[in-house]
Amino acid sequence: MSVAVAFDHVSKQFTLHHSRPHSFQEMLLHLFHPGKRHNNGWGREQFWALRDISFEIAQGETAGLIGPNGAGKSTALKMMARILEPTSGRITVNGRVSALLELGAGFHPDLTGRENVYLNGTLLGLSQQEMRVRFDDIVAFSGLERFIDMPVKHYSSGMYMRLGFSIAIHVAPDILLVDEVLAVGDQAFQTKCMERIYDLKRQGITIVIVSHALETLRTLCSRLIWIEHSDLRAVGPSDEVAAKYLRHFQIQENERLLQSGSQIDPGQRWGSGEVEITGVRFLDARGEERKAFQTGDAMTVEISYRAHEPVDEPVIGLAIYRQDGTHINGPNTRFGGLRLGRVSGSGTVKYHIPYLPLLAGTFDLSVTAYDLPMLHPFDHQHRAYTFQVVQGGSRELYGIFEVPGEWAHEANGRRQEGTPWPVRHYPVAAPNGHH
Repeated sequence: MSVAVAFDHVSKQFTLHHSRPHSFQEMLLHLFHPGKRHNNGWGREQFWALRDISFEIAQGETAGLIGPNGAGKSTALKMMARILEPTSGRITVNGRVSALLELGAGFHPDLTGRENVYLNGTLLGLSQQEMRVRFDDIVAFSGLERFIDMPVKHYSSGMYMRLGFSIAIHVAPDILLVDEVLAVGDQAFQTKCMERIYDLKRQGITIVIVSHALETLRTLCSRLIWIEHSDLRAVGPSDEVAAKYLRHFQIQENERLLQSGSQIDPGQRWGSGEVEITGVRFLDARGEERKAFQTGDAMTVEISYRAHEPVDEPVIGLAIYRQDGTHINGPNTRFGGLRLGRVSGSGTVKYHIPYLPLLAGTFDLSVTAYDLPMLHPFDHQHRAYTFQVVQGGSRELYGIFEVPGEWAHEANGRRQEGTPWPVRHYPVAAPNGHH
């Protein structure tokens, strides 16, 4: 298969200019003490946006660039569009490129929408006659008929995006480059844009798209290119690279949450104090502390307590809330059939979830110690702890939790079934509540 885009050991370096001295005296100080330039933020810094990147995108392929902000994805796209030239290495692009990279890029603010449509066509090598043939379709798709003769400097960001995207898809490109700008605009137009991108994909147009909507890219693209900290981390089939990327993100997020710790506001805690909850940890299947999980992971909530005097039959419980306040559940040792008897001194209670059904999101945890009738609080810590569920453990995307189910289709005497739900075997709790 022919190659549409190829990066061969490509690197791109920028020079960052820091703030200049604000007075003559400050300039003299820097002249006589050059070492203080960088200490005071004045001077130049060499920054590598991309380092030794190599990959190929085949003609007719839809490829996605993923990675965190500042990774170099947009720089790579601009080099494909020949807006930027590499510092070293070689870039090959075969075919007419149409790019939607930045809001207003290629637009002259003092020209009208109509004039900018023709200007963009000229920049892409199309004649006035070719643009006249396409003009009505461009305007109709953008929905800007009433504003097409208004100077674009009066356009909103959404109007810029509408017109820019409409031009990009109507100029018969061989290669379409799309940056994150599709996040701008109303939901209806975003849906319209994605439908057109799928249509171009069916036509065999090469598409390279940058987006943080990983699941969209996973569905749309046959391959993903993961760039992080200016380096190429992975290239390959979408599902494979997305799984690696999500695992990497989960590890990073877990480290961040563990370092941040938990601080309990006085308004989040109340109780008489005979039994005090002294610590809460989230443990994975190996018993290691974590604060970021995927749907389907095993999770154990470990609650440590200290009874400052003998207490009969305290009830230890917890409650999970989505960060918007939605109450997910509220199990406790009494409901679970685990009686603690008379407690004195320190102890630990564990609540084990063999398969975490929660979908991606941030969740708060309340932990409590009450008397047996659950009327008197010894210690109630309300939404005092936080954990995250990151994407990657489920095919489901929408809602709060995963509900096991299977799809089937029957037509013309034939039956078709979807991918079966994974069969999982969970340990059965003993009568005393221990596993």
